[in-house]
Amino acid sequence: MTDAAQEMGRAGRRIQVVDELAPEEAGAVAELIERAARTDGQPAVSEQGRLQLRGGVRPGVRHVLLYSRGDEAEELVAYGQLEDTDPVEAPAAELVVHPGYRGRGHGRALGSELLEQSGRRLRAWAHGGHPAARHLAQTLGLTMFRELRQMRRSLTDLELPEPVFPEGVSVRTFQPGTDDAAWLEVNAEAFAHHPEQGSLIQRDLDDRKAEAWFDPKGFFLAEKDGRLVGFHWTKVHADEGLGEVYVLGVRPGAQGGGLGKALTSVGLRHLAGQGLPTAMLYVDADNAAAVSVYERMGFATHETDLMYRSET
Repeated sequence: MTDAAQEMGRAGRRIQVVDELAPEEAGAVAELIERAARTDGQPAVSEQGRLQLRGGVRPGVRHVLLYSRGDEAEELVAYGQLEDTDPVEAPAAELVVHPGYRGRGHGRALGSELLEQSGRRLRAWAHGGHPAARHLAQTLGLTMFRELRQMRRSLTDLELPEPVFPEGVSVRTFQPGTDDAAWLEVNAEAFAHHPEQGSLIQRDLDDRKAEAWFDPKGFFLAEKDGRLVGFHWTKVHADEGLGEVYVLGVRPGAQGGGLGKALTSVGLRHLAGQGLPTAMLYVDADNAAAVSVYERMGFATHETDLMYRSET
């Protein structure tokens, strides 16, 4: 285990860097993320980042914990996660500061530590693009280079034509265990340009299958000649009344024939059948073709996540 720690400074803070969280640390971090999400409207750490809090060491992942000294004991007031798994891109970071401890320099101290841990070669997410996050990015010398849009549409007035699939394509639902390897293969091919999604391995799939929201009945696979050529994995956020186009992918060579649009329609019909009032999805703003398709299907931008990077 890596355990780099800084002693309490004059600001009354201590930073600890580890590659594995103890169960009590993982619980404290999860509670911090949830507390901040209630204030900010969305989690500052992604689903993948939250899954990586537990389950032992994750290759390339480091956890940065910032403690502040209180009247009686020190308290975890900020958390950052650094993932260095992409062979080309700079390490990616997410960070969160306890709402009750903001405005005291903790975010800057945490961000500076993440920069140092990355060798000053860093990409950092600001989920929701809040002004405070933008200010912190500027303070750290980071510049914005990626915009991820969350788009939404109503499902209560869903009027989509019957899906039309390319000749020879059939659709069925995912069978856990049986379809794992084939799905990982087509996902890697469909998202070869997308480091976060395309690099998923069996452990990542198992993490998601173990979540309470996982439902294979909402995970649709398209086959042709016995080979997977595309998929639409939906997700239900029950507490929020949201259905999500969680992951939609088409294998290269099967693109351009309307398969993606047909799979989107299948998934949306499924979510509407669950009685959910609203559907959401994420798409990169510079993917003009996909944005245009979703807009024609009734989606509109709801909010944006921004990614910043260092220039070194």
